[in-house]
Amino acid sequence: MQVIHADEAPRFRLPGVEFTGYAAPSRGSAGLCTWRLTVDVGHGGDAPHTVDHDEVFMVLSGTVQLGDGGDRLGPGDAVVVPAGEPIALTNLGEENAELIVAITAGFTGHLADGTSVQPPWAQ
Repeated sequence: MQVIHADEAPRFRLPGVEFTGYAAPSRGSAGLCTWRLTVDVGHGGDAPHTVDHDEVFMVLSGTVQLGDGGDRLGPGDAVVVPAGEPIALTNLGEENAELIVAITAGFTGHLADGTSVQPPWAQ
């Protein structure tokens, strides 16, 4: 068993979002990755990306939307994004949004420009 204390969890910052790494292969989980995603007020409009495994987003606070025309999601809501579906997260609220994200370990993300990535928060 590996405990990941909140104050010791690795944090990664990209424009408009922060990833707090929890379960990942480097933190004791061979099969599952999870992280807390904090989405800044006003963040949105990024080019969509895809991943090669199903990804689950669970909203803890705030109001978000995944993709143009997607459902408004609030606290307690979850969405399963099938592998290969475009993902573009927008914070619709007036406060930072907090989500927990889960996906199979070893996934690969594909950016809009075709670049393939394995994010550091999921390794």
